[in-house]
Amino acid sequence: MTNNLLVTGGSRGIGRDVALKAAERGYAVGVNFTSARAEAEEVVAAITKRGGKAFAIQADISDVAQVKRMFEIFDKEFGQLDALVNNAGVGFTQGPLETTMPEDLVRTFEVNVFGLFYCSQEAVKRMSTRHGGKGGSIVNVSSAAARTGGVNAFIDYAASKAAVDRITCSLAMEVGDQGIRVNAVRPGVTETDMIEEARVADPGWLEQVVKTMPMGRIGQVEEISAPILWLLSDEASYVTGTLIDASGGRAMP
Repeated sequence: MTNNLLVTGGSRGIGRDVALKAAERGYAVGVNFTSARAEAEEVVAAITKRGGKAFAIQADISDVAQVKRMFEIFDKEFGQLDALVNNAGVGFTQGPLETTMPEDLVRTFEVNVFGLFYCSQEAVKRMSTRHGGKGGSIVNVSSAAARTGGVNAFIDYAASKAAVDRITCSLAMEVGDQGIRVNAVRPGVTETDMIEEARVADPGWLEQVVKTMPMGRIGQVEEISAPILWLLSDEASYVTGTLIDASGGRAMP
């Protein structure tokens, strides 16, 4: 039986790789995007070309009404929801706290925290055995910054991802007896659009961060999607409330 997966922020970066690799493993995939329609449709085309099943669905996850609509559309397309990857996230601040704009703080938490809350709420309503569901798996994409903090940058992002960690552990305890596993992967600096923008803004910042990493390099998206897919799978059937670091060995502060 095909498992049905929704990936938020599935048009680019880690989300894109998760969607593509999940489809290879037999998942039918809902590819969420906010504005990158062409990229989302390219992911869907790549999946369907290989004989998989996927569709693109637009929604700004910071808007609860759009989230509800997204899940309703998913219901109509695929029926049962078996898995959710809360991957969508933003990070704006390239500099210290004193230069952080209030609107950036608000937007970061709207997407990274509130959006994750809204999507998880809708997923639980569908997966929970208490609501007649068959159980399922939620994997949140956190960040190593949740424990190491930002390095003269992304302090709001780091704080939002620390909230993701606590949500993960709390929700895992709340729904563990309802057939739902909830885990998170904490990537280190990974080759994505966000990091490319940071590299362009301040090449020295990235160089400084890499020096703190025992492996001496930044990660690739496939090195993050692998543990996400494992957590989704039956191989991780006794794993919940777990935070997996995929950060190149970056030490705790």
